[in-house]
Amino acid sequence: MMDGSKLKIFIDFDGTITTEDVGDAIFRKFGDPIKTEAIINDLHNDRITSRQCWDLLCSSIEQIDENELNRFINSLSIDNSFHSFVNFCEDNKIDLFVLSDGFDYYIKKILERENLSHLKFFANILDVVNEKLIPKYPFYNPDYPTSANPKRDHIIDNSSDDDYTIYIGDGNSDKDAAQYCDYIFAKNGLLKFCERERISYYPFKNFDDVKTRIKELLSRKRLKKRHQAQIKRKHAYEAE
Repeated sequence: MMDGSKLKIFIDFDGTITTEDVGDAIFRKFGDPIKTEAIINDLHNDRITSRQCWDLLCSSIEQIDENELNRFINSLSIDNSFHSFVNFCEDNKIDLFVLSDGFDYYIKKILERENLSHLKFFANILDVVNEKLIPKYPFYNPDYPTSANPKRDHIIDNSSDDDYTIYIGDGNSDKDAAQYCDYIFAKNGLLKFCERERISYYPFKNFDDVKTRIKELLSRKRLKKRHQAQIKRKHAYEAE
């Protein structure tokens, strides 16, 4: 990339880095299946906010064995190509930020297991206290109540107009955040959203697809920023 701008990549965790949504999987495993599905369905149909969803899911589990929880988390896998992608980004001095509307509890454990604990991430907090799940939301922004941890805020705080920003995601919590980035890699729910809203995106199945495409972008003399993303970021910067 010859124009001197800095490339920054923001990545969703659940269902993007991991092969399934870890947060949902935990509550399907340890909670009441019918109640869990009803709560998640309410979230996906915009009947409740993300924060309300997590509060309801956490309170629905009356008792949890922390050792069993940890064993279950350890059984969940990540995309096999993610390690190679991280190495590629580090070799090319590309900044990576993991953004999650899920919880630090399982993100820390999975990243540590994969020897990736050096990756910077922003997430909600989950504590296990007296066999109860206690959620906390240190990044909650009442101006964006649909998300417990507005990813859009972290994109704005960790990039500038001079940067070329990339978003990689798959689901509900990525819809708003992705619109603040110049280039979007999308699959599953995010892909359908981009198609419906006529937002340009690049489809991907795994991080090998992403790496191949970014190599092509890096070979260009100049990267064209996405106009609508520039407008959104400009308004956000002015509001700071």
